[in-house]
Amino acid sequence: MFRACLTAIAAALMLMLADLRPGSGQTPANPPAQAEPAGPPAAQPAPPPQASPSPVPPAPGADPFGEETMVAAKTVVMMKGSATWDTAFETLVDNFKSLYAYIERNGLKRAGPPMTVYTATDDTGFQYQAAVPIAEAPANPPRGDLEIGTSPAGRMLKFVHRGSYDSMDTTYEAITNYLDSKQLEAQDNFIEEYLTDPVTTPEDQMVINVFVPVK
Repeated sequence: MFRACLTAIAAALMLMLADLRPGSGQTPANPPAQAEPAGPPAAQPAPPPQASPSPVPPAPGADPFGEETMVAAKTVVMMKGSATWDTAFETLVDNFKSLYAYIERNGLKRAGPPMTVYTATDDTGFQYQAAVPIAEAPANPPRGDLEIGTSPAGRMLKFVHRGSYDSMDTTYEAITNYLDSKQLEAQDNFIEEYLTDPVTTPEDQMVINVFVPVK
């Protein structure tokens, strides 16, 4: 696709240059001589003022990629589990639905976007904590699969992913290359913070902050 675009651009430039080369077309005939006016030229009305062009909106700024930031700890209600990469997005969405239901049922207030803390990964799957920040811990802690905890905090590098969850491999490859180029060593865990709600947002329109703790 990229090569096809370059070919089309090159062909268009060649056509433009052909029109500009000498001898590429017929030389236009000299215009007939104009007779001298018998008297002074009549006054011509002034041209109407041209409208000012509409201002061009500024281009959006580039997303942070490798921006150092201090992440504060948050009180969260969370679910721990494990999943394969093939079912990662569906598993996390189901967890967030359960967390939202608990928060609503107990009259709690959400205090930030949902997140996933990856605590261990390998080629086939991962262990995680699906978490939603809340304003304060409930008086009666949840039982069963849900629990109250604290999100990771400290010095981290921030990266931004836009697009589907399945395409995050490309972002993580870029993150790995960035860390290698800066000779930085990441800790074992990392965080995805979902600026667009994974429960309600189409998967290909996701915007995700990736926080990588460094040693």
